[in-house]
Amino acid sequence: MLLMLRSAVFLLLIASFSVHPQPVRGQAAPEDGLVLPHLFSSHMVLQRGQMIKVWGQAAPDVTVKVMMNGHTAVARSDEDGEWLAELPAMEAGGPYEMEVSGPGTTIRFEDVLIGEVWVCSGQSNMEWPVSLSLDAEEEIANADYPRIRLFTVPRNMNTRPLDNTLPAEWARCSPETVADFSAVGYFFGRHLWENIEVPLGLVDATWGGTVVEAWTSAKALADDPQLGEAARSLREMDFDAMVQESQEKRKDWEKAIDEKDAGLKGDWHKEGFDWSGWETMELPTPWEKAGYEGLDGVVWYKRTFNLKADDLDGPLTLELGPIDDSDITFVNGVEVGRMINKYNVNRSYALPADILREGENAITVRVIDTGGNGGLYGKPDAMKVATPERAIPLAGLWHFAIGLSGLPEPPRMIHPNSLPSLLFNAMIHPLIPFGIRGVIWYQGESNAGEAYLYRDRFRLMIRDWRKQWRVGDFPFLFVQLANFQQEKDEPGESQWAELRESQAMALKEPNTGMAVAIDIGEADDIHPRNKQEVGRRLGLAARAIVYKEELEYSGPIYRASEIEGNKARIYFDHTGKELISRHGLEWLRGFSIAGADGKFYKAKARISNGNTVVVYSEKVPEPRYVRYAWADNPGQLDLYNAVGLPAASFRTDELEVSTQKR
Repeated sequence: MLLMLRSAVFLLLIASFSVHPQPVRGQAAPEDGLVLPHLFSSHMVLQRGQMIKVWGQAAPDVTVKVMMNGHTAVARSDEDGEWLAELPAMEAGGPYEMEVSGPGTTIRFEDVLIGEVWVCSGQSNMEWPVSLSLDAEEEIANADYPRIRLFTVPRNMNTRPLDNTLPAEWARCSPETVADFSAVGYFFGRHLWENIEVPLGLVDATWGGTVVEAWTSAKALADDPQLGEAARSLREMDFDAMVQESQEKRKDWEKAIDEKDAGLKGDWHKEGFDWSGWETMELPTPWEKAGYEGLDGVVWYKRTFNLKADDLDGPLTLELGPIDDSDITFVNGVEVGRMINKYNVNRSYALPADILREGENAITVRVIDTGGNGGLYGKPDAMKVATPERAIPLAGLWHFAIGLSGLPEPPRMIHPNSLPSLLFNAMIHPLIPFGIRGVIWYQGESNAGEAYLYRDRFRLMIRDWRKQWRVGDFPFLFVQLANFQQEKDEPGESQWAELRESQAMALKEPNTGMAVAIDIGEADDIHPRNKQEVGRRLGLAARAIVYKEELEYSGPIYRASEIEGNKARIYFDHTGKELISRHGLEWLRGFSIAGADGKFYKAKARISNGNTVVVYSEKVPEPRYVRYAWADNPGQLDLYNAVGLPAASFRTDELEVSTQKR
């Protein structure tokens, strides 16, 4: 029973991945020695103020001792070899050494800190790395925060709850380690460090393009009308066999793409091929913006660069920025690198000296795109040949040709959205019961087609994680979807607005907070680059909700409305000292109003009495309903509170919306 694919973007999820056999609870433990989850490593951060749980596997019925900071905990492994020791709660500090010992084995972890641990999870906008955020080079160069520690959970999925992640380890935050880490997670952590100054551990557990159901446990979904049957049957599935079959199907699909690609058949990458008649395109830019909207397939790019004799003395690197989705790159007819289904990773390929020459050299890039935008799309200065003495710019005109327009029909393959709970099992369950302060979450784009259902499923996931961790209602802070797509002239239905409404309903859960991002998106990019402000707004929520600072952390949130003759008056929470028009305009943009017929018209709106908004339209003499920012992209908005945080979208009506029928 498979979840239906919600859009072509899910073809991105048919990525190359490794699924390794891993122990699940109840399997036999090693006969000797100790095994701890990868989450325990040198440089880790352990949660302050909570009992510190340390666990793993050993031989059955043996004693395991854990020592740190003058404290000792002793545990006895059970018949399956599983053990769990509990050190007492400690205050922030360190570095310490943790020693875990059993019969014949001692494991030591160095440079261990006690502080605040936050899980950073969701889909691609949480996964999006620092290296592709705003002012990336400067941010990376300045990321010297040795008391912030980073742990990235490798991508993995399974039909059964796993006890361990794939191999990974903690690292100090530095220019050498931060580039590929979650940008929102890092900027959130940096904001906290600058304000609370205690060690911070950030756990990045993300996978782009995924739905909330993939992150929810099978137990929580067991009674779901649509997914319950699949959730209940997961443990009986032979997942390894499913994955093997899926990978074989993928190989056949890739082979079919290669066989249809005119570029491969015509040896377009080889030296001597005449590409002088190819068209040109200004790079970097997705090819959709260059007039090839809707093209999924294979596009080949070519250009030359010139080397001096001195350039050949040192190591050279070809840098192309990010490529959506996959590339195989050649220089002078020789492959120098490839990345498959890594749409958000900068390409950097070492150039062997023996393939280069003084004078003209040729670059060929074969790009395969399976959905959404395609091509080379980063910043111009990210495209270059780097020599020891200079950078040779590569942005500008490239020649290109389409090798394949349209892809063969993809087979049904296993990916994170194929079945519920696959990511919870392999990427969240292994983290439990590691002590955490809370979670920051950025996800929802992939659920927009079922936005009305999300109001229940998102809250279910929050309650599920809290129940699984068994530490109470820990803080859960999330990002409301940013503005995206082109603006529309008239009010209408919007799945993204409906999804934002469902997200806001999660504020009914205790200890939650929402960062509004409706003013920092980009119309033509689902991955806006300003992750700094997203992280800051999440940080404000944490400082107020978790660390009890007296500050305004949210933009205005709709509370109530009243009809006053031919006008409607709107009341808000989180107005701060007052509401403001950020752009100094008398009339606020983004409002629409309707009468009993439910037909919405653009409305005039202005701030009244400092903390309410009055809305009206000459076309609606007897108003009943008001909507604000009710669009995928409502355009530029004006309504903020005095601390500069934007109002969240809302509607006062309970009319049937587009995704409610599904």
